[in-house]
Amino acid sequence: MLKIEAGPKLRPSVSLLPPSSEQVSGGSATLACLLSGYSPQGAVASWEVDGAEVTEGGPEQLRGGEERPLQQQQHLTLNQENWMRGEVYSCKVLHHDHSQVQSVHRSQCGNQRS
Repeated sequence: MLKIEAGPKLRPSVSLLPPSSEQVSGGSATLACLLSGYSPQGAVASWEVDGAEVTEGGPEQLRGGEERPLQQQQHLTLNQENWMRGEVYSCKVLHHDHSQVQSVHRSQCGNQRS
């Protein structure tokens, strides 16, 4: 029996970037969930706020090229009122049989100035 390998299965590296304080003071907040270095295709990202799934930002099937590790990003944009309602913002990523979560706390985002 011949087994064909489709290449290595690489888990995505996930980073979650919070909005800047300047953006929030301007009336909106955009979070970015960055996925990089994964293979094969098939990563799905979704958003949660305080443990409840948010439908505006996902889930989204993230795609890229076939031959190299993939990179993608997904955004969640909220108005200032909705941003202030939540505390824990999470990006959940499912890639084949592996899942991972990255979270940020609103109270720790952009409020400190030196």
